[in-house]
Amino acid sequence: MLFRSLWRLGLSLGAASLAACNPMTGGGVPGVKDLGAPAAQNGPVENIGAGSVKIGLIVPLTGPAGPSSVGSSLRDAAKLAFADSGANDVTILVKDDHSTAAGAAAAAQAAIAEGAEILIGPVFATDVKEASRVARSSNRPVIAFSTDSTTAGGGTYLLSFLVDGYVERGMEYAATRGKKSVAALVPENEYGTLAMAQFQQSAANHGLRVPMIERYKPGSPTESIKKLAASRDQFDVLFIPEQADAMGEVSKELIANGLDSKKVQIIGTGLWNDARTLSLPALQGAWFSAPENAGFNSFAQRYKAKYGADPARVSTLSYDAVSLAIALSRAQGGQRFSPNVLTNPSGFNGADGIFRFKPDGTNERGFSVLEIGGGGAKVISPAPRSFTGT
Repeated sequence: MLFRSLWRLGLSLGAASLAACNPMTGGGVPGVKDLGAPAAQNGPVENIGAGSVKIGLIVPLTGPAGPSSVGSSLRDAAKLAFADSGANDVTILVKDDHSTAAGAAAAAQAAIAEGAEILIGPVFATDVKEASRVARSSNRPVIAFSTDSTTAGGGTYLLSFLVDGYVERGMEYAATRGKKSVAALVPENEYGTLAMAQFQQSAANHGLRVPMIERYKPGSPTESIKKLAASRDQFDVLFIPEQADAMGEVSKELIANGLDSKKVQIIGTGLWNDARTLSLPALQGAWFSAPENAGFNSFAQRYKAKYGADPARVSTLSYDAVSLAIALSRAQGGQRFSPNVLTNPSGFNGADGIFRFKPDGTNERGFSVLEIGGGGAKVISPAPRSFTGT
């Protein structure tokens, strides 16, 4: 069981198992959303377990349009983690944040008032910031699911799939394959800006020259692609940190300007682990980094057997966070959720592979590199099994 793997890693913190990303949405969840109206008071929600160690779980069970399937999937994943662990000494205090920042703050206050030693969730950046503010005032750590790295730090640790990790793995692999020069085609949005900053840093770290970076307004890549095509002899890799739903237009323009993956090696991020992207003509032969399939597929099978439905892709975040909290509650005594324990450099193992929290609250994950072809993607560089190289 995953709990036992986490427990072993919480002590020796060594080996890891492969993880997962099915060809749906591999990039996690958005980092920012609208706040909406203030949330109603948290109503009664069924807790999980009845043990003495209290863990708060803050998820968007409801929103402006009613019940949230993502929130329900995160909660059910927590139930599965609890069942898999065999825990009888833990209570998971489930709180609905109503998909608002005010609701997240109220949920954090309620969980802490009921004795939560650590908070898991929320999902969205604005909600994470509010829950973290409340948690910080009570010296409680938070393991959150936002992809916005600005929400990390001060006792808040992000378990999500961060763009930094995707970009670093892609550039590292390009360098090991003898690539020398990387251009970038970057959308003018928040994700693109974050990806571009990491791209420049990773390229420098791995000795890759960056002859040009072209930015474009989302939905209008034509002129930027024409400029890249005119300078085709200056680079042997093209990095494109674009989301799956926007890659159709980009692919069309790449083909029209002779910049498909047969002419230049194209690299993307885990956002491409999506059926809409894997069939695009320009990307046949392209690379992207992501978790591997085995761990998520195993989790998804057990989830569906128990609940009769497929899990949301991000539900492994809840499963791993709850599994980790339960493991640490048993193995680490009174220091179980201290910064030194949570940031152990050897890391932990989860459904999506190995991960570790950095002191600044961001994370490092073990990603594989996949190559697109035939409407799917195959692993061409496996995810590491540990952070020690063994």
